[in-house]
Amino acid sequence: MGAQRYPRNYGEVKVADRQSPPLDAHDDIELRLGADLVHLPIVRSVVATIATRADFDLDAIADLRLAVDEACSTLITRAIPGSTMRCLFTVSDDELTFTGTVHSDSDSSPSTKSFGWRVLTTLTDSVDSRVTSNGQAGHQIDIELTKRRVVVDA
Repeated sequence: MGAQRYPRNYGEVKVADRQSPPLDAHDDIELRLGADLVHLPIVRSVVATIATRADFDLDAIADLRLAVDEACSTLITRAIPGSTMRCLFTVSDDELTFTGTVHSDSDSSPSTKSFGWRVLTTLTDSVDSRVTSNGQAGHQIDIELTKRRVVVDA
């Protein structure tokens, strides 16, 4: 059998005039990955892509990358070894909300006096953490942050 030959066409390439659909609340994106620091680049890339598609400016995208990195780092250091981290990204109106969740043996919330928390409050419009008991399975720790898109009237 010989290799298949395809006709060579070095002519003009036509691109359809089609735009990507906007991200709305029904387009929530959920990511589950091992609660390990080696996965931080994946989460940073995902939030940057979502923010770009949601028409955030470059400064806001950089802020979101850093804030989500800090939130995930905080969660991962509290997670039960070998467990999963859940990341939920929600775009609605003019804001992007990130919620990170891990299971932990600790029942304490991340410190709001730490440098990491200061980073989160500086880079986002709102940030909150919650700890809920899962009975004998330990505790669930959530960090939720929101960044609003700057809307410039033309």
